[in-house]
Amino acid sequence: MSQDPNNWKWMFYFNRKDPRLIVPKFIPALGWTLNFASPYSYLFIIALFLIIIATKFLKY
Repeated sequence: MSQDPNNWKWMFYFNRKDPRLIVPKFIPALGWTLNFASPYSYLFIIALFLIIIATKFLKY
């Protein structure tokens, strides 16, 4: 599924029929990416952003 060029918008993977959150990139040697058709991908990005912001303010 992740190799179908129709599921890629620029460098973003978007496939509503694919239940996976993390998929290999179009060229698998380059790593992994998120399936941006999944609402969990946006929750993951928001959580990651909040963790980064929290670490900035939680210096000791």
